[in-house]
Amino acid sequence: MADKPDIGIAVPKVLLPNASVDPQKWAVIACDQFTSEPEYWQKVEQNVGSAPSTFRMILPEVYLHESDLDARIEATQSTMQAYLDQGFLKPYEGFVLVERHLGNKTQTGLVVALDLEAYDYNKGSQTLVRATEGTILDRLPPRMKVREGAILEMPHILVLYDDPEGFVLGSLLQNKNSLEVLYDFELMEESGHLKGMLVKDPDQIQAIENGLAKLIEPDYYAQRYNISGSQSPLLYAMGDGNHSLATAKALWEKIKNQVGSDHPARYALVELVNLHDPSLAFEPIHRVLFNADPALLESLRVDLGPAVTITNANDFFEMTEMVTGAELPHQRFGAINADGYQVFDLAQPRHNLAVGSLQEVLDAYLKENPQVKIDYVHGDDVVDRLGREPGNLAFYLPGIAKDNFFKSIIMDGALPRKTFSMGHAKDKRFYMECRKIVP
Repeated sequence: MADKPDIGIAVPKVLLPNASVDPQKWAVIACDQFTSEPEYWQKVEQNVGSAPSTFRMILPEVYLHESDLDARIEATQSTMQAYLDQGFLKPYEGFVLVERHLGNKTQTGLVVALDLEAYDYNKGSQTLVRATEGTILDRLPPRMKVREGAILEMPHILVLYDDPEGFVLGSLLQNKNSLEVLYDFELMEESGHLKGMLVKDPDQIQAIENGLAKLIEPDYYAQRYNISGSQSPLLYAMGDGNHSLATAKALWEKIKNQVGSDHPARYALVELVNLHDPSLAFEPIHRVLFNADPALLESLRVDLGPAVTITNANDFFEMTEMVTGAELPHQRFGAINADGYQVFDLAQPRHNLAVGSLQEVLDAYLKENPQVKIDYVHGDDVVDRLGREPGNLAFYLPGIAKDNFFKSIIMDGALPRKTFSMGHAKDKRFYMECRKIVP
């Protein structure tokens, strides 16, 4: 595997189902989706039947706490070996250019092997690859149990890079019609269309690597984010699958002293997606407090620091217009309760994002008031309806501007939990490519 440690990736040898396998039955959605809807996974199982499928090699997290967990894990690992023995998987060496069509959106990504030596999920990390939200360490052991002992990995991890000028894939996309098509089919459960193309030409690979290297060239990087060039660069930020990548990292740290650095488990197969891909929309996640004291709103004025002003809004629409109209360095968020709508304006915020400034105060308040519960909700109608119910207090947050996303991680580290959402459940990645993680 030809690796490029300076940009944290390698050209992988991927395994894909051969022509005898029905790709629509082979590909299933990420295991961490529909965790409260076992009926979705029951439909998947019925659809797959006895056909070869990644469904037989993963553990949907809806079953993570079932009593037969160990038997399920053993079955996934046995299936991996069986599929290899029966010749269902065909090897290809190269990147995979992926197009996912869903509705009127097309998402373009690149499947690569990401170097786990360039990744650290711990708070304060300064590595090339960083988590975008805090990693909950308690979530790792059961996931490690699934990966440990497995001979294959299938990625549902999306990793973002910040390339507004199209350095990385610009030339490749102009010539994509010359690429070998590896798969091209409709996904199950009305989840769109998936197409994959092999990138194996050395010049095309070199152009991609040069584009990634350009993004962290010191002068460009310092100018892009208006920061000192002495800081360790951030090239990749987690989009989806943070705990899956953290699991791969934890297992690599566990074995690397015994197996040496030239081991396939040093890498994790991921899909790189440009932050500026037109398909990506960062939807804000709002906060609702239940059984909250209305006096919290007044105490926020003090707790949020100096230069905070509060303005009443006549209705939800006016409040949202005021929040989204904030200009730097000001930050704004809305507050909703049974008495109406208010907008908080922070002229001297402590964090790079409004959600960070608010969440710091809410965390302290919740710790001191255990009777108050918090929920994280999507959608304007939901936050408005819940906020206006007596005893509730809701906070409406602005979305994250793409131009501010990487800088926020550079300046503040991992974002507060539940900061943003990247699409709905059916938008998430489907398993398609495999890679051996044992010699």
